[in-house]
Amino acid sequence: MAFGLRKRGPTNFDRAADGSMTLIEHVRELRNRLFRASLALVVGFVVGFVLADPVFDLLAVPYYRINPDQPFIQLGAADGFLLKLKLALWIGLIVASPVWLYQLWAFIAPGLHRNERKYAYIFVAIAAPLFMGGAALAYFVVDKGLSFLLEAGVTGVDTSLEVTRYISFVTNMIVIFGVAFEFPLIVLMLNFVGIASAKRLLGWWRIAVFTFFAFSAVVTPTPDPFGMTALALCLCALYFAAVGVAFINDKRRGRGKEIYAGIDDDEVSPLEFDQERVDAGRPVDGVSPIDAPEPVTAPKPIERRYDDVT
Repeated sequence: MAFGLRKRGPTNFDRAADGSMTLIEHVRELRNRLFRASLALVVGFVVGFVLADPVFDLLAVPYYRINPDQPFIQLGAADGFLLKLKLALWIGLIVASPVWLYQLWAFIAPGLHRNERKYAYIFVAIAAPLFMGGAALAYFVVDKGLSFLLEAGVTGVDTSLEVTRYISFVTNMIVIFGVAFEFPLIVLMLNFVGIASAKRLLGWWRIAVFTFFAFSAVVTPTPDPFGMTALALCLCALYFAAVGVAFINDKRRGRGKEIYAGIDDDEVSPLEFDQERVDAGRPVDGVSPIDAPEPVTAPKPIERRYDDVT
């Protein structure tokens, strides 16, 4: 008895890639992926609510290291609970990021070419460690810069910080530093798509260094020079590392040697001379003078018995 194997049809990914999926089917797919991403965020929020207390203790370490005897100040009755919900939301976004990022990628990927998908995988694999590195640097800057902020004042009294403003200060530092560390990916993207070569990127190093220090001075919420300098120096190091990768990519692709593609390394490039004869131009005839214009006769006067209309 022969059993026939059921042939599977094309998947939604294949149908979206070849353009056979209708608009309504695209909308339904978007709805389903948003629903799955929302479920992942709800689960992540529950996990974040459980982990909110140890995460708060970790973020409060720089403050308690400076003021071990000065607890935080809570101004509102619900500030503590709202802060726990805020931390749970941040943790939930991080915990559920593999799911909602995959749903976003699965909806966008069918519209990309195979090479573009390969580059996207590489950039995503690099983006996560870069963001984590920026977050770690932000925590280090807060740990070192907070003492400067509390001791550089003129009051000379022990300072107790309001808890929600302190947590917002730390989380903003983490987000700013993490996003700033993604800048080398923009440099690599410009090189990989052929917009800017490695030599051109290296020629922009003065502008890049000035931009990094100006950007660090503006976005760093602390007025101390330590955080600004640390962020700017790390961005400069990442920029030159990205330029080094761009040089390797240009060498691999042979950019800049297109005009010598058919010539060996030890062969002299031929000089091309144009052997076509250039004929002499035609002589220009002299310009004859223009006759003087004839005088214009004066108009006859209008008879006084008629007005302008008649």
